[in-house]
Amino acid sequence: MAVFKVLDDKGRVLIPLDMRKEAEIKCGDIVKISIHKGIIHITKADLIEVCDQSKETRARYVHSAVKHMSKQEQLELAEKLIRLNKEGEQDEDL
Repeated sequence: MAVFKVLDDKGRVLIPLDMRKEAEIKCGDIVKISIHKGIIHITKADLIEVCDQSKETRARYVHSAVKHMSKQEQLELAEKLIRLNKEGEQDEDL
């Protein structure tokens, strides 16, 4: 299936919804963009090496990792995060 799209002035292009559904790519997912012999490849990424330490990148990385966890693992992680947050608040009070 070929689709033609116009690249905007910021280098963005919209991936059609039916293609995103077929590739199982949803809002907040991480995609890998690579180039080989002049051809750009876009694939869904499950695990990535985080080089960009921006808040947005870290949040997307965590979101991607969490959605592959069981409900029990998610709850355990949430408990740990709440505990860390409370410990951080106590450190700030000192």
